[in-house]
Amino acid sequence: MRPSRRTAGRDYPKPPLISYTNNVSDLISIVIPNYNGESTIGKCLEAAFSSRYDNFEVVVVDDCSSDRSVEIIKGFPCKLVALKERSGASKARNAGARNSSGKLLFFIDSDCIVREDALSVAAASYAENGPDVVVGGTYTPMPYDDRFFSVFQSVFVNYSETKNLENPDYVATHAMAIDAEAFKKSGGFPEVFMPIIEDVEYSHRIRRAGYRLKMNPDLLVQHIFNYSFARSMKNAFKKSKYWTIYSLNNKDLLADSGTASVELKVNVLSFFLSLLFLLMWVLTRKSLLLYPVPFIFAANIFVNRRLIRAFHKTKGPVFAVLATLYYMLLYPLAVGTGGIAGLIKYYLSNKKVY
Repeated sequence: MRPSRRTAGRDYPKPPLISYTNNVSDLISIVIPNYNGESTIGKCLEAAFSSRYDNFEVVVVDDCSSDRSVEIIKGFPCKLVALKERSGASKARNAGARNSSGKLLFFIDSDCIVREDALSVAAASYAENGPDVVVGGTYTPMPYDDRFFSVFQSVFVNYSETKNLENPDYVATHAMAIDAEAFKKSGGFPEVFMPIIEDVEYSHRIRRAGYRLKMNPDLLVQHIFNYSFARSMKNAFKKSKYWTIYSLNNKDLLADSGTASVELKVNVLSFFLSLLFLLMWVLTRKSLLLYPVPFIFAANIFVNRRLIRAFHKTKGPVFAVLATLYYMLLYPLAVGTGGIAGLIKYYLSNKKVY
């Protein structure tokens, strides 16, 4: 039995909703790429079909899953596009767009829980800004799973992606609303590219084509992370590696770009600079070498003070302290080594990685 739009997702926790008047009746196509997402795709679709915006369709593109994903997807009244060979998220999203009928495309991921008001927010933003503006959303500060490393990541992404609302460096595909015709003219997401950050490349490309990017902090999805310490560090390493490669190619390594923010870069620099002073102290036993460390730490706290406030606002002082310690004492190790790995791969590949 297929769930109705009004009952699907009712068992899943949702943050308070923002009230938007539905002034736009254009069909919205929710496009979801899926690969082995049996643990999340059901929750994702239940939430999607709970939307308060009535005129929408859901297009799911399955990228040759080997689990029960397709069986779960078929239990919902959505359009299923099954790729014939493993192709990656970019090709899946492009295939979803080609098989969509909506005037507005809303890209999300298969591990995202769409808020009931998300489509209304996207429609209102589209009506206000027009087809030449790509509107982005972000994660709710609190993720679907209330685990320390998941909350840390969700707050970090939410804060980083909403710092610059009027002119963000990129719009992420976990919540991207774009005019269907504009997407078609742009050529879609890059299909021969790195494993991740295709949305960053696409954002830069479509902006060069004359489109504007804009963030709407009310356009929110709740992400299912299920992060452990190991998964959090692995994610930081991988993203840093490929972001470094892309940034070197794009010649914007030092840019303030969403989660690749100036604050994070200062944090990583502070970590390794402090580590250098500590190592020199161990080798020489000259106490003078320890003096800069607390000043570096204090400067790092000052630069990242708004992120620390976001930790506190989301889950209180104890979480804020623990999250700040993790962010400053462990997280930079994964980000920094990932950046070094990307740097090495970039130069060993003769500066032609993609």
